[in-house]
Amino acid sequence: MMSAPLALFSPIFARFLLSGGLNTVLTYGLYLLLLMAFSYTASFSMAYAAGILFAYVMNRFFVFKRHQGLKSIIWLPFVYILQYVLSMIVLWSWVEKWQFSVHLAPLAAIAVTLPVTYFFSRLLF
Repeated sequence: MMSAPLALFSPIFARFLLSGGLNTVLTYGLYLLLLMAFSYTASFSMAYAAGILFAYVMNRFFVFKRHQGLKSIIWLPFVYILQYVLSMIVLWSWVEKWQFSVHLAPLAAIAVTLPVTYFFSRLLF
């Protein structure tokens, strides 16, 4: 197993950031489109759900190029539920508590949840 500082410079982490960046662009674009018709929480929830499928496919076939069978399939939803809950806390704080723009709230949530998601995704794949 690679030490923590070296893991940040690994090809796996680079692929994780690349696929995460693509997922961010796609889901953020969807969020902005949905925001024209729905609340920020509903828009985020719908865009997030779409991003989960994309993230699974990218993590399975591009980032980690493997999975741990049933373990990955069973535990992956828990990683995304944890990320979703943390993201909603950040979104709520960003918009309701600090009165910042709903348009930027998902980007703040991503910045906070990225390390958590990487850690648990690496364990599962």
